[in-house]
Amino acid sequence: MSNPRIYPLTFTPALRDYLWGGRRLETLFGRKLPPGRVAESWEISGHPHAPTPADTGYWAGQPLPEILADLGERLTGSRSWWALKRDKFPLLVKLLDADLDLSVQVHPNDVFAQAHEHGELGKAEMWYVLHAEPGAGVILGLRPGTTEAELTAALAEGTLEALLERIPVRAGQAIALPTGTLHALLAGTVVAEIQQNSDTTYRVYDWGRVGPDGKARELHVEKALQVIDLAASHGIVVPRLIGMAPGIVRRELVRNPYFVVEEVSLMSGAAYTGACDGSTLEIWGCVAGTAAIESEGAGVGLPAVRYALLPAALGEFAVRAERQCTCLRAYLPEVA
Repeated sequence: MSNPRIYPLTFTPALRDYLWGGRRLETLFGRKLPPGRVAESWEISGHPHAPTPADTGYWAGQPLPEILADLGERLTGSRSWWALKRDKFPLLVKLLDADLDLSVQVHPNDVFAQAHEHGELGKAEMWYVLHAEPGAGVILGLRPGTTEAELTAALAEGTLEALLERIPVRAGQAIALPTGTLHALLAGTVVAEIQQNSDTTYRVYDWGRVGPDGKARELHVEKALQVIDLAASHGIVVPRLIGMAPGIVRRELVRNPYFVVEEVSLMSGAAYTGACDGSTLEIWGCVAGTAAIESEGAGVGLPAVRYALLPAALGEFAVRAERQCTCLRAYLPEVA
């Protein structure tokens, strides 16, 4: 391989057509979609189920796993050791459009996934609500005080709905979903999702519906009962103010051992300046307004909703608001 100049990477999304999807990525954000339902748009993905190819520059057309093979730690940073030792890109970024309720589900942690899912990572994740119809909500865990015995009985008897905790949501809210959290995105919501690079989901309840083949979709109750954490700390996030500068406000939304997500609000013309110093990649997504990322003469526009991956070896960069905007900034935390 030659030694090309590192630059901000953007990708061609990979679309997934699950039965609960809709058309809001087109109607809300002007995305050009193929006919039919579009449930998920994998924006930045190194997962073998749907890797995303770079769409500009030296790596144009190459899927993210090949770029990772080229750059290694220069792409993801020294803090990504937990993923690199498995030859995995650490994170996965998606957009989800729920025209119908998703199944009630849970994701395992790293230890369980590696033991039972052929070396997969676990799946800690978070949602940022981009759009919510009036009355829309999500399922987050169980009613307070629910015991493991009550959960087991409800799953066996088909009465889980009575135990589920439904929470209303609105655009601009963030939701933390650590591994072990029983959850479901419900109809009328569109979210951005940032998660570990995993596609492991244990479905525990599917509202009595059938799949495209006319058969009930598979449930994974036995595995789910082994990973559901009734004490998991989940819920609507209270953003924590972490920085202010002229025209810029930064709030931390989610922090866990795998990623940190901030909400960065910029007034028109304001610029956030930073540097990728080799310790971690940064992923920036514009979720409202219009931004642009600049680095050593290379630039990429970020309309809503669009993401860019800043390699760990990129060096200095600036995120500039072409008009007032809100961005999500994700990076890897220091892990003791």
